[in-house]
Amino acid sequence: MADMLSLRGVDKVFATGAQALGGLDLDVREGEFLSLLGPSGCGKSTALRMIAGLSQPTRGSLEWRAGRPEIGFVFQDAVLMPWANVFDNVWLPLRLTGQSRTQSATRIEAALDLVGLTGFAKAYPRELSGGMKMRVSIARAMVLRPALLLMDEPFAALDEITRLKLNNDLLRLKQELGATVVFVTHSVFESVYLSSRIAVFSARPGRVVADIEVDAPLARDDAFRLSPLYAQACKEASDALHKAMGEA
Repeated sequence: MADMLSLRGVDKVFATGAQALGGLDLDVREGEFLSLLGPSGCGKSTALRMIAGLSQPTRGSLEWRAGRPEIGFVFQDAVLMPWANVFDNVWLPLRLTGQSRTQSATRIEAALDLVGLTGFAKAYPRELSGGMKMRVSIARAMVLRPALLLMDEPFAALDEITRLKLNNDLLRLKQELGATVVFVTHSVFESVYLSSRIAVFSARPGRVVADIEVDAPLARDDAFRLSPLYAQACKEASDALHKAMGEA
């Protein structure tokens, strides 16, 4: 795979003096599912926000191979407008580009269908479960059909059954749309199940200390979780994570 983006020697120091990233080198390849795995507070989300253009490095560079693509961002919380129904929440990115509700209707309906929410366009956030709210957030990120989807621990607050279901749905969406995905998590098991590659971060200041390939097709199911390949990749990621935390 060709590189879509390269981060080189990236440091991030906040105004308080806290350093989130130190010497981060990271490549994002076109079409991959890349997980950023590390302990809480290690700079994973900071790196994601830099890729999104929401934050700038203190030192170092971000280099796009063919220009910055259309980007979708899914936050840890669904961040829906409580006064707006599902249709209007998903419409927001299109509305910001000047498209009317009528012009946007077909794309919004298609996005809701992709995330399994056909029939819920008129529902309000207060009427939805946590998993359904996250599906709305994903639909909103996908409605522009971005080439790059950034996801910041989107399933962390969900129960295990809902989380596993959304893991499967996310892989299906990735296969259907072909987007590159960068996914932040602190779960070894989730990172191995979802990813074609895992970048393991050290404790703060964050940097990549291990790069793990998960050499299996992304069309995965429960049988993959019982496979020797899954077990070995989980062990490798867990060992790298514990080593990084021990060195810190």
